[in-house]
Amino acid sequence: MFQQGTIKLAAALVVCAIAGAAQAQGAAEFYKGKTITITVGAAAGGAYDLVSRAVANHMGRHIPGNPQFVVSNLPGASSLPMMNQLTNTAKKDGTVIGMSNSNIALERPLKMLSKGGGHVGFDVRRLQWIGSPVQQPHVLWVWHTAPAQNAEDLKTNVLLIGATAAGGDNTMVPVLMNSVLGTKMKVISGYEGQNDIFIAAERGEIHGNSAVLPNLTSAKPDWVRDKKVRILVQFGAKRLAALPDVPTAVELAKNTEDREMLRFYALKFSMAYPFVVAPDVPADRVATLRKGFDETMTDPQFLAEAKRLGLDIDPFSGMQMAQLIEEIERAPKAIVERVADIINSEKK
Repeated sequence: MFQQGTIKLAAALVVCAIAGAAQAQGAAEFYKGKTITITVGAAAGGAYDLVSRAVANHMGRHIPGNPQFVVSNLPGASSLPMMNQLTNTAKKDGTVIGMSNSNIALERPLKMLSKGGGHVGFDVRRLQWIGSPVQQPHVLWVWHTAPAQNAEDLKTNVLLIGATAAGGDNTMVPVLMNSVLGTKMKVISGYEGQNDIFIAAERGEIHGNSAVLPNLTSAKPDWVRDKKVRILVQFGAKRLAALPDVPTAVELAKNTEDREMLRFYALKFSMAYPFVVAPDVPADRVATLRKGFDETMTDPQFLAEAKRLGLDIDPFSGMQMAQLIEEIERAPKAIVERVADIINSEKK
């Protein structure tokens, strides 16, 4: 009996190995000589763009057939135009990958990307996730001359916070903090990208911004080193190892309901830089891209580049991202409705 079971197991392993080899061979034949485009739903120069280009520099070595990678940018409306293009008009053969704003994870319950979700041409539950190199929350930073030394000062002094679109995190983080924590930030939106916000801060047009930490550590390391900026709050479920003395918004909440609401919004930061393909991309090519992405995350050359950029690689796999979407879908209705009310009131 034991011998028969062993033979069956060995046979199953052989079948899996043959199937895997066949898939790799098929992928190599398809991807050889091809170019894979990563379309970033954000402006050039910001963290989404920098992370995408770092991955593009190395992922081709981990895809059978060694395709070339290029990066293009389609900024605006918190990645909505890019996502609509990805799912409706872009090729569905595995040669186009999207890099979206992380708000995409909360789109179905909160309808953050357009009023009532009317301009969203995709179902987030059907998207096929490739992975995120980093699990990274937003941080609220202010210029060194801003009238705020700590989080408490945000409750007494009005600070001007630069932002891009109404549905983006750099709008939603200060808005949620105002509503839940009693801060008095005023959002100044309409900047095209992160570089424009940096320039506005230097000119004194605004006091600060909410952004993923690599926006500072990668694009403006001298600002952090020379203490030209102060980081007052981080918007994750727990403190980053790099910011042990900076409180989270969850910690600053005064009651359980407020804490749970902030935790719900922070879920999406586990997939801070979501690489995604359209629902109709064939499953075998999705598997190939996921495998290539996972291998890239341990590639010494990629890790060296990430270190130079100030990125602390902490990958979140495509399967984990799919599970996170399911967790968001199961969130308590009362919590979701409260966050949605805050967001919708901001859009009016």
